[in-house]
Amino acid sequence: MLQGRWWSWGFRSAVMLYFVVLIIFPIFGIYGQSLSSGWSAFADNITEPLAWKAVLLTIKLALITTIINALVGTMSAWVLIRYRFPGRRLLNSLVDLPFALPTAVVGLMILLLLGPHSLVGEWAEKLGFTILFHQPAIIIAMVFVTFPFVIRAVQPLLEEMETSDEEAAYTLGASRATTFWRVILPNMLPGILSGAMLAFSRALAEFGAVVLVAGNIPGKTLIASVYIFGEIESDNTLGATAVSVMLLTISFLILWTVNYVQMRRKNG
Repeated sequence: MLQGRWWSWGFRSAVMLYFVVLIIFPIFGIYGQSLSSGWSAFADNITEPLAWKAVLLTIKLALITTIINALVGTMSAWVLIRYRFPGRRLLNSLVDLPFALPTAVVGLMILLLLGPHSLVGEWAEKLGFTILFHQPAIIIAMVFVTFPFVIRAVQPLLEEMETSDEEAAYTLGASRATTFWRVILPNMLPGILSGAMLAFSRALAEFGAVVLVAGNIPGKTLIASVYIFGEIESDNTLGATAVSVMLLTISFLILWTVNYVQMRRKNG
């Protein structure tokens, strides 16, 4: 009995130590570093015009990415769960590919596929515009790395959904569109919201996939992660940590909201 208690205590202590060393300490280190020169220096770095433009542009592009993923991810989850077709299992396994690929590889892949010497790049140049080093390339990179979140959040809800409610709606004369909006969508909505918020949080801080395809024009192609990298290269760690704190705080708020939505779903 005593040995079991010691094992339980040691196991919990090891897990807590893991969280403290790998998560808690780095987070407190970032906040502490950003305030190491006082609140006035922190405020100056936060209100830096280039920093604000980078953060606002990142939020805008992350929102566009989230909307795309919410729509396409929900449709993809619906097809993968509700339909049976050759290659469905392979397609379902490929959904997690963005989690397995190094993000730098994703950026290189987009660079090769959309560059000026690719078919897509040449076609775009003939139409009078370029994709690389502009906002569309950044959005494509963000969509790729955040693609699985909505799908994996919606799929379990679709699997758990009882078909009796749909059949009852059809029996009462409801159309397919009415049944979807009144019966199916409310059941999927918690997964759509939680997956979309996680995708938004990931898109905010994405670096590896976008650094090769993003530009450096403030307010147009300079996003927050690239700005942070540039400040570190310029030996301005206070400016880099100040912007990092802004992104980290937004991510914390999103994480709290996701947990709140999930708790409401469980209690409901």
